[in-house]
Amino acid sequence: MPSSLIEVRRQYSQPDEVAIIDAVHSALVAAFRIPVGDKHVRLLVHEPHRVSHAPHLEHPERYTLVTIDCFAGRSVAAKRELYREIVGRLAAFDIPADHITILLRESALENWGIRGGRAACDVNLGFDVNV
Repeated sequence: MPSSLIEVRRQYSQPDEVAIIDAVHSALVAAFRIPVGDKHVRLLVHEPHRVSHAPHLEHPERYTLVTIDCFAGRSVAAKRELYREIVGRLAAFDIPADHITILLRESALENWGIRGGRAACDVNLGFDVNV
């Protein structure tokens, strides 16, 4: 059950915001094999002056930071697939690949309280973390 935050420097239409959220979630489903209904994705729009970016970016207003907190256990191959999936899916919104930063933070199952305040290590998640 990854928890994801997409941070952008420009306003998108409401349908595009929903589609960007869906794009990141679909990438997680494809790469990490999480259930489709396991959706915890937020989108935060910043005023452009409040988010710095690399000076070489051709379209700095399109800089996008995707931060994903997840259970530890995914393989390097699954992580690489996730990065490719996110970049590929965000291309549909004219976000250049080199304008996307993805930060993946892993923590042990016992560090997540879910389903009524139970440690995730004590819950049948319904999917395999070790992909």
